[in-house]
Amino acid sequence: MDISKTIKELKQRPEFRDNVGMILIHNGVVRNWSRKDRAEVVALEVTPDFDKIEEIRQEYMQHEGIWEIVIEAHSGTFQPGDDLLFIVVAGDIRENIKPVLADLLDRIKSEAVTKKEIMVA
Repeated sequence: MDISKTIKELKQRPEFRDNVGMILIHNGVVRNWSRKDRAEVVALEVTPDFDKIEEIRQEYMQHEGIWEIVIEAHSGTFQPGDDLLFIVVAGDIRENIKPVLADLLDRIKSEAVTKKEIMVA
């Protein structure tokens, strides 16, 4: 995802100015170490459930103050530093936007993405 391009496209929509006071963005990347024990990771296999991601997105679109949510999840084998997951949440005020991004991210990671770390041999 080109974040600048995505924001520009959102801003061009006629309803943007009436509905958006904040845009928050998550850009998840592959770490070169395991969260479990900090062992070196050389690659990460990722399998998103795109239908589940959309189901979760639709649920969070119903939250107060949320105008738009854009999600791009990548599938395949990735190297440290590669982009994995983009989430853009646009809405009215930070009190509505911040918790949605945090909860949405946690739900996607726990319910809709399977990952397998490939470690140094």
